[in-house]
Amino acid sequence: MSAVRVQHEDFDLGQELARLREGDPRVGAVVSFVGTVRDMNEGANVSELELEHYPGMTERALEDIVEQARARWPLYKALVVHRVGPMAPMEQIVLVACSAAHRGEAFAACEFIIDYLKTDAPFWKKEQTPEGARWVDARLSDDSAKAKWVAA
Repeated sequence: MSAVRVQHEDFDLGQELARLREGDPRVGAVVSFVGTVRDMNEGANVSELELEHYPGMTERALEDIVEQARARWPLYKALVVHRVGPMAPMEQIVLVACSAAHRGEAFAACEFIIDYLKTDAPFWKKEQTPEGARWVDARLSDDSAKAKWVAA
């Protein structure tokens, strides 16, 4: 089972992770990543981060990334919850979680999904700073993180 949700509202980490284990005694590992809004980026104070997306296309892209992970590792469940809209520093942006029999597969799949999400998911980020609004460009470090999976 895989689930992908794009939503404005926050998510409850404990509830989401409990659902990944629920009723499945085979699960030996649940690994998660939560991304949050930072108050500083590229030397500027950030008072708000706004994420925009293209409904339908974004969900399909996320589902494709999850399916690529499922093709590489024997996952029981995978979950991606990504928020859109305006968010303040310290708010949760994204949850990626995977369950598997063993931690190695769960860790690798979770890292793979977030690395691909950062480069291949159609989200546009705009930050509010004291100097005004600015669009956030992709980072070279995100491309490097994804490149390790292409070579593997």
